[in-house]
Amino acid sequence: MKIFGVAMNYPGHNIAPESALYDNVEPVVFTKADSALLKDRKPFFVPDWCRRVDHEAALVVRICRLGKCIPERFAHRYYDAVTVGVDFTASDVLAGLRSAGLPWEVAKGFDGSAAIGQWVDKELLRGVQQLRFRLDVNGVAAQEGYTGDMLFGIDSLIARISRYFTLKTGDLLFTGTPAGVGPVAIGDHLEGYVEDRKVLDFNCK
Repeated sequence: MKIFGVAMNYPGHNIAPESALYDNVEPVVFTKADSALLKDRKPFFVPDWCRRVDHEAALVVRICRLGKCIPERFAHRYYDAVTVGVDFTASDVLAGLRSAGLPWEVAKGFDGSAAIGQWVDKELLRGVQQLRFRLDVNGVAAQEGYTGDMLFGIDSLIARISRYFTLKTGDLLFTGTPAGVGPVAIGDHLEGYVEDRKVLDFNCK
């Protein structure tokens, strides 16, 4: 199983230091180790090797068939369900890696850093590019997203990623996070929603 993530895929979270949008002609794709997967309401253990860990809520897509070099017009055939996930990020570590021009895996792909909720069959939802999702932290809305705001849509992401990686059944795609990223702490309670469906519920320890 492979876990893909996409950085800076929403306007509100794609801001350069000079307060202008990054002009990405291709999506910024990264991967997480399979040991990053966190599911079934298991707790997230806040690591002690960094100063700050941020929640980055995302709509997550589940790949349902084998594919390579998938045309965008056929990409919708290659995923069958969505959920809300949290791409946990060791933000202070990431800042150091980025400034040094180093890979992100330590800050983005560590154990437990890819939390996912219960899957919702995409056929039960309106179009995947018309979905609203949100993450609540301790009962308060922390991040709210609308998939129609993505800079690179889901089908485009699948087509582009499959140029370089063979997609297989069970692979996961974190499609990017909207504005509102913030730190988590021991004792926090996180809940995620696709439209009005609660799909994610776990604690930080």
